[in-house]
Amino acid sequence: MDGSSYYFPAVAMAIVLVIKTPALLRDWRDPLLRSVCALLLLAGLVFCFAAPPTIAEVNHVTGVTNISAPLVYVLLSTFSASCLVLIINWRGGPPEVTRRLTGRWIAGYGAVSAAIVVLFALGDTPVERLRDFDTYYANTSFVREMIVLYLAAFSVAGIAMVVMCWRWALQVRGWLRAGLLIIAFGFLSNVPYSALKFTAVVARWNGGNLDDLSTYVAPLVASAGAQISAVGFCLPLACQRIGDSWSTWSTYRRLGPLWRELRPVADQGERAVRMSWWSPVQLQVTQRESDIHDGMLNLHPYFDSEVRSRAYAAAVASGSAPEEARAEADAAMVTAAVRARALDPEGRVVGSAETGTAPTPSTDGPRDLVRLSLALRQSPVVAAAREHAAALSESDFHERTS
Repeated sequence: MDGSSYYFPAVAMAIVLVIKTPALLRDWRDPLLRSVCALLLLAGLVFCFAAPPTIAEVNHVTGVTNISAPLVYVLLSTFSASCLVLIINWRGGPPEVTRRLTGRWIAGYGAVSAAIVVLFALGDTPVERLRDFDTYYANTSFVREMIVLYLAAFSVAGIAMVVMCWRWALQVRGWLRAGLLIIAFGFLSNVPYSALKFTAVVARWNGGNLDDLSTYVAPLVASAGAQISAVGFCLPLACQRIGDSWSTWSTYRRLGPLWRELRPVADQGERAVRMSWWSPVQLQVTQRESDIHDGMLNLHPYFDSEVRSRAYAAAVASGSAPEEARAEADAAMVTAAVRARALDPEGRVVGSAETGTAPTPSTDGPRDLVRLSLALRQSPVVAAAREHAAALSESDFHERTS
């Protein structure tokens, strides 16, 4: 009595759920993330409780013969409703429309679940069937209706999911579209699953025997479809988070030249608490931006508008666009100010009366900082300004600032 064809997908769902759990704990208020985790949990429960060994154990523990049948059917109906609700809320739209559609699907599948329980209670299933319950009791009053009801509800959910995912996929791009198409393909398996089950049941109604379609083939189809759908649900979220992390790491790396340029100046002030290398990348980017702004603040009295004007003219003359030229001019002014600060260890310029009129580089956001940092590393205009500043002696500096 091997239940591997059921337990393998259940374990797969559990593994994905474990992978998603840390993200859920960090951002448990995210309704989309909670819904995906709920779906993974329900899918795993369906396969776990549908396995013959589990069926036997549940029947034995409860003392009710075949009680596992309505339990699995209710779990399957709940899973179907959860999928529909997730897609509706994921897609978004007018809140009143979303609430109305969600309420209808929940009410509909709630009624189906209640009817499954009532029909099972009215029926008579004295012989325990671990694998072929649907076909064995296909001609039993009330149980027959229960079987048809759950198969019909499962088919409707599958078709509705395919239609909604396909329509939405035509309106979006990227990983979301790929995920929706994968979900649609996975739920398309509901149709052959139900067709196989219905074929075997109808054969029983007509005195035939096609039980193998229901007992062995249909579960394999459902298992494959569920795992494909799980990949579709997780793919857009996973890829979005990977993309966000990559973008954040890229920002952190691109800020490196500017951060290293200003680090000696920033370290002269009150040193900020350093984070460990395993700290979240968002915090590391924030730390790096904070260090840069501290350095800019310490350099403010040393910024020279003439240096920036000359660098801007040189950048424009070399073919740089106005926005790039401004970044190159600001970077040239920064590198000259770093040298000027090094030549003024006593801070004579800081105490001068003219520091309030010093120009300020454009650092309104991370994009400006990244642009300035790239100019420090790549611009020949900035390289020339750095060489000129490096040739400036302390006596020349004091002569210019006196």
